[in-house]
Amino acid sequence: MYGENLCPNSQEPPALPAPGTLMVDTSRADRVGEFRGVAGPYWSLRPVGGGAEWEAEPRHVRPALLIEQLRARTARLNARSRGEVL
Repeated sequence: MYGENLCPNSQEPPALPAPGTLMVDTSRADRVGEFRGVAGPYWSLRPVGGGAEWEAEPRHVRPALLIEQLRARTARLNARSRGEVL
């Protein structure tokens, strides 16, 4: 019978975003980062504008809302104006 071996509660894995897409890691207090790629079972994210990458489970990552994108970019520009980042 069709679908007899499928688990009814299984979830589709999230679609792989394009590199540079702003994503939110919900396991780290909704930290926003740029998607960099896949590292084994994890997704690599990097802070907006640079910094150390971190790995997150794809199930804890979602696309950033427009307001979250704006906040992340504004925080980066403010840090740059204070001379904290290049």
